[in-house]
Amino acid sequence: MKKKVLVLGGGYSKERLISLKSAKAVIKSIKKTHNVKFSDPCFNFMRTVKIFKPDVIFNALHGRFGEDGYIQSVLETLRIKYTHSGVKSSMLAMDKEISKKIFIKNKILTPKYIKIKDTKNTNFNKIKNYLKYPVVIKPTNEGSSLDVYICKNKAALSNKLKKMSNYGEVLIEKFIPGREIQVAIMGNKILGSIELKPKRKFYDYKAKYNLNAKTEHIIPVNLSKKNNDKIRKIALKAHKLLNCKGITRSDFKFYKDKFYLLELNTQPGMTDLSLVPEIAFHQGINFNSLINWMIKDASKNR
Repeated sequence: MKKKVLVLGGGYSKERLISLKSAKAVIKSIKKTHNVKFSDPCFNFMRTVKIFKPDVIFNALHGRFGEDGYIQSVLETLRIKYTHSGVKSSMLAMDKEISKKIFIKNKILTPKYIKIKDTKNTNFNKIKNYLKYPVVIKPTNEGSSLDVYICKNKAALSNKLKKMSNYGEVLIEKFIPGREIQVAIMGNKILGSIELKPKRKFYDYKAKYNLNAKTEHIIPVNLSKKNNDKIRKIALKAHKLLNCKGITRSDFKFYKDKFYLLELNTQPGMTDLSLVPEIAFHQGINFNSLINWMIKDASKNR
């Protein structure tokens, strides 16, 4: 049935451009089957909602204010059906330290870490002794691998910490080598998985969104049945632990026959290079069907 769908894109985060691409792809997909309007929360969002009176709000925002529970709180207040996860789930997944603590408590393997609150007064000896180099440095609440760096020694880490002094908190993780594998969940069912072979050091922002990076996408993933079942079950377990809704994507490293869950994403990208649409297509679900499923899955109480 034709619905009035308001697609949210852009926003305030560093992932604004990716969000706009996701929103554009969604609009192109459903504009013939639904009455669609675009809105950027930066510009008269509430006025647009009041005038358009949407049946469903498709949240194509990424990053801070878009997938951290902030916009979800607004959408819950509006009492309009919306896509993806709700307030608490979004907040938990976006905060890398909180989600890690939940994973650890529930016996899901994740890299060891130290949280740094003051980048100017870092205990480098503690980092060296507890984590050992190389380490990965990342903000606690950014997505798309923004400002994520691999540091091979103290000098490199010190240099990157200076560049990240604008963040209130950063995580320093033990670097896990090995294979990059990601798993998508659709509703409460396993959608599928994909392996990534980046030409760059790791699957960073450019490897994700730049065609020239030439990241190799591998489906199906070459794993034994036992390991394939294992990684999928971990992704589904994490999805349920955080009480996520709609679509999620969990990012893993596979090293020495162990799966390390790096993070869970509640707002996976919907661009031409995005992984969830690719995984869905391999399962016989085209992009239009995927987006329409998300619209039908939308609800007021997420």
